[in-house]
Amino acid sequence: MKSEFLGTVQLGISTVIFLLAATAAKQWGLAPSFGKIALTLVLYSLGNLVMLRLIREFGMSVSFSLSAVIQLVSVNAVALAFFGERVNALQATGIVLAVAAVALITLGPYLQRL
Repeated sequence: MKSEFLGTVQLGISTVIFLLAATAAKQWGLAPSFGKIALTLVLYSLGNLVMLRLIREFGMSVSFSLSAVIQLVSVNAVALAFFGERVNALQATGIVLAVAAVALITLGPYLQRL
């Protein structure tokens, strides 16, 4: 139980770091500068260091699958809400299917036990 809680906290931390990194990357894309690219690289590196800990604790499959779906949702939310980006119906369908696919991969073993 304690291990799962710590894993959830670490996953949250890595998500926040990767979200900050993605935001820094977008800012660099809007107005490139050395400082922005350096910040982006530092944040992505830090996020990956947290992910290494998660991989050790929970395995590569679960760690990356959960991280991927949480990042997919959060990065899209930021892109749509804060940067005014838009996706067409086909792209939105792809995002929903990607979330569903990762959810099935991640939750599949647990659902089979029921």
